[in-house]
Amino acid sequence: MEQVNLLSLWLPILVSAVIVFVAAFLAWTVLPHHRSDWVRIPNEDSLLQAIRNLSLQRGQYVFPAAMTPEAAKEPDSKSKLEEGPIGSLIVRAGPPSMGKNLLFYFVFTLAVSFMVAYVGYATILPGAEYRHVFRVLGTTAFLAYSAAEVPHSIWFGHTWSSTWKSVIDGLVFGLLTGGVFGWLWPEV
Repeated sequence: MEQVNLLSLWLPILVSAVIVFVAAFLAWTVLPHHRSDWVRIPNEDSLLQAIRNLSLQRGQYVFPAAMTPEAAKEPDSKSKLEEGPIGSLIVRAGPPSMGKNLLFYFVFTLAVSFMVAYVGYATILPGAEYRHVFRVLGTTAFLAYSAAEVPHSIWFGHTWSSTWKSVIDGLVFGLLTGGVFGWLWPEV
């Protein structure tokens, strides 16, 4: 039984990464469905000044902070948790660098496409029909682009509407990736 040469999958890896990169760019900049994922804080200036006064460094913060099961049982922690609000805060170091972030996202799409190619290399023979390649590798890409979104709502309080929109984006990215691999899958 002859296996597909992993190096022969360089073209579908590159093409699918580029197509998903462009689709993600369009999803976040042109299409309106993600515009409601983030909302402005009322009286933003007060919050910004409070954060500046704390001199928080880059990092992920949680409030109220009961960092161990024992700490969560303490009366002070219990009352803070019951009274609320409960949340998390991500502080970045300076303004985002769009060029750097786009480069990192493209590297991410390349890495996903490479791993999808690896699954194909390990499971699909040369000359497999389009539908089979599309189904297996499209599902693999869908999982890669979507699976990690759900725990963000379960554990970190992201809105379910935002999560489901990202999962649907991941489904589109999976379909695009599966389509490219099905189209460019090596013949016998």
